[in-house]
Amino acid sequence: MDAKRILGFLRQLQANNNRPWFLEHKAEYEAVRADFEHGVSQALERIVTFDPSIAHLQVKDCTYRFYRDTRFSPDKSPYKNHFGAYMCAHGKKALRGGYYIHLEPDHCIVAVGSYWLPTNILTSCRNEIMANTDEWLRCVENKEFLKYFGAKEEATWDDPQGFGLEKLKTCPAGFPRDWEHVRYLRLKNYCAWHRVTDDFFEGDGWLNKCEKMFRAAKPMMDFANSVIDDYE
Repeated sequence: MDAKRILGFLRQLQANNNRPWFLEHKAEYEAVRADFEHGVSQALERIVTFDPSIAHLQVKDCTYRFYRDTRFSPDKSPYKNHFGAYMCAHGKKALRGGYYIHLEPDHCIVAVGSYWLPTNILTSCRNEIMANTDEWLRCVENKEFLKYFGAKEEATWDDPQGFGLEKLKTCPAGFPRDWEHVRYLRLKNYCAWHRVTDDFFEGDGWLNKCEKMFRAAKPMMDFANSVIDDYE
């Protein structure tokens, strides 16, 4: 991808997020979006080599509308300031975990897993973690996972990397508060992320680096998906 060009357009849009400016620069938007979609296509081809469950996906199944729905938002900016793609076997709106790339000036991210889960599924995942603790720990406390996603327990999107975007303040009801690995029961999602520099997606080398991150997080995602799939 020509990340420099894509992010350059997005920076200009951040400063001119209005319809007249966008229409004047629509040709540039279409060019950078086509380049981003080519990158998504490359990512799909790479991921399918180790996760054939996504083999049926097309680029359009993974990308999002660039136009914002402003009806219920105090921010009336008509356009998003980023490009994102979520590559998930069950689709963009599925609960099942998948692979995500995000291009935004000074806030590029590579992520894996499930962003949001309802309470009943979280309860089942927590039960599965307690029933198969050793397997879970092999997924989230191995060298490769910690290299890309290890962080303090309260990490957020603003931290360089982390696992679990939202967490309960205390142990969930019905689970032992004194359990050795209670930090994993407090998770409200199973999203692992790694922030990258703006030049990360430049050229084709990013595919190798992304693959390493995706592979490192896939066992964790597979563990959670083995439960989530029972509900979808």
